[in-house]
Amino acid sequence: MKYRIVADSSADLVTLEDKSVVSVPMKIMTDSKEYVDDEKLDVKMMTDELASYRGKSGSACPGVGEWLDAFGDADRVFCITITSNLSGSYNSAMVAKETYESENPGKKVCVIDSLSAGPELTLIAEKIQEYLSQGKEYEEICKEVAEYQKSTYLTFMLKSLTNLANNGRVSPAVAKIAGVLGIHVVGIASEVGTLEQKAKSRGEKKGILAVWKQMKELGYKGGKVIIHHCFNLEAAKQLKEMIKSEFANADVVIGVTKGLCSFYAEQGGMLVGIEC
Repeated sequence: MKYRIVADSSADLVTLEDKSVVSVPMKIMTDSKEYVDDEKLDVKMMTDELASYRGKSGSACPGVGEWLDAFGDADRVFCITITSNLSGSYNSAMVAKETYESENPGKKVCVIDSLSAGPELTLIAEKIQEYLSQGKEYEEICKEVAEYQKSTYLTFMLKSLTNLANNGRVSPAVAKIAGVLGIHVVGIASEVGTLEQKAKSRGEKKGILAVWKQMKELGYKGGKVIIHHCFNLEAAKQLKEMIKSEFANADVVIGVTKGLCSFYAEQGGMLVGIEC
């Protein structure tokens, strides 16, 4: 039985050589250029260019054909998408699932709407890997992942909401608040997969403290944490220190945002996936 974990690139995963994990690239577009969110993308160059760009920009989810290519010849696929409330990725993956299963009798695809983005998807992918290593069956894993999602959350700190507002992900009024010098917006992915502002702080240190406070309000008690930052390693380190000071044995991993998450988080932003 050949298993495969497939996720759109909002998960910030890297395609493994053995194809046991495959990242399906999303795209970031301006009026004059298209950025493909794969291993070849120079994220720093992209964010630098977009920071000075004044035209329209947006993102596009994988097409059905791209999902089918990623499913390959696997017997069982676990497919994880960015929240369906912010993208058409989930709907596209569902069409691909129906096509794949009808063209390959006996093969199955479990499509998981993360209702989130970034490191929360990473947590889900790693949990599936754990279940597979334990020898659990496909149907059991599908059920357990749905249960696991009830205990995972995403919180974030953003210095700018320009790209989110321009693409209708947050209101322009909220974006203007973040545009004020030194204001950091802290929020969460809600239970229905929308982005909710929870606090605004003047200065990065207060912003990081607000993220830590939000984590505890969500019920954090020492579970696994994945911090993805957009060219703000120092902030990620400071948050990790706060977590470790209270939960010394917590598994805290720091990584970087890839193209899609960097587009929306923008330089200085930080996304935090947590187990509660």
